[in-house]
Amino acid sequence: MAHPISAFQAAYISIEVLIALVSVPGNILVIWAVKMNQALRDATFCFIVSLAVADVAVGALVIPLAIIINIGPQTEFYTCLMVACPVLILTESSILALLAIAVDRYLRVKIPVRYKSVVTPRRAAVAIACCWIVSFLVGLTPMFGWNNLNKMRRTEELNGSHTEFVITCQFETVISMEYMVYFNFFVWVLPPLLLMLLIYLEVFNLIRKQLNKKVSSSSNDPQKYYGKELKIAKSLALVLFLFALSWLPLHVLNCITLFCPSCQTPHILTYIAIFLTHGNSAMNPIVYAFRIKKFRTAFLQIWNQYFCCKTNKNTTSTTTVETGN
Repeated sequence: MAHPISAFQAAYISIEVLIALVSVPGNILVIWAVKMNQALRDATFCFIVSLAVADVAVGALVIPLAIIINIGPQTEFYTCLMVACPVLILTESSILALLAIAVDRYLRVKIPVRYKSVVTPRRAAVAIACCWIVSFLVGLTPMFGWNNLNKMRRTEELNGSHTEFVITCQFETVISMEYMVYFNFFVWVLPPLLLMLLIYLEVFNLIRKQLNKKVSSSSNDPQKYYGKELKIAKSLALVLFLFALSWLPLHVLNCITLFCPSCQTPHILTYIAIFLTHGNSAMNPIVYAFRIKKFRTAFLQIWNQYFCCKTNKNTTSTTTVETGN
């Protein structure tokens, strides 16, 4: 029988649902804006769409699965593993999308003249496909055998039986901390974050060098170009900073769990870290709306065309009918 949900679990579920209700519509709005606005069709915004798709999936898929895991149902081992893996896939997809965005911004300021011939729509699509393929391979690695099944079998002393046994489904029960720390964090999270930090530092350095040439430059066009690139680079660097701020606490807690088994981590810290990781999926649309003018314009256009004006038209038509009567 299922255990009754405690007041703490009810509060946890409520917060998760609230995050999902902000994340899903917000990121769908981002995808919608890119689709309808021709000015948002370059490679950077294609990578942003890939990031938004991952964030929609966090709200629509990962958060419901996280709620299920929090309740702790009785399932078979691999069923629980299938519930735990999507968050690993989508995390890696977000990281690789952010890396692709950083590389794209670097190329825009490093080779502005040749950029369009180097970063073609076809190559951008191939890069996005590769990011998702790698994400699935990294995220599904526990399904291929790097998990806690053998450890659990030894603990349970099943006398050589190879039949599936029922467990209480929890993330740490099925996912190996060695995988989370040595493979996921030390290989596929931390190095890309450090690489992106270096790329953005170089992007800002190149832009400032170009802007400092203003005195000797007789044309304002390069200054306008690099000024615009500086604004967009700052906004995308903020997205990266928020991602790192949201995900590093949980990975630090995983390191503590692995390297200091006797250390007792307060449950409230774990829940805060989980809320940060899920909440990150709701942050990006807010950053785009306040920091990137093209997105802000597209959001307002969608609002006016499909929501605000539609309501006004309905009100006007209703008033007309009433007046006619």
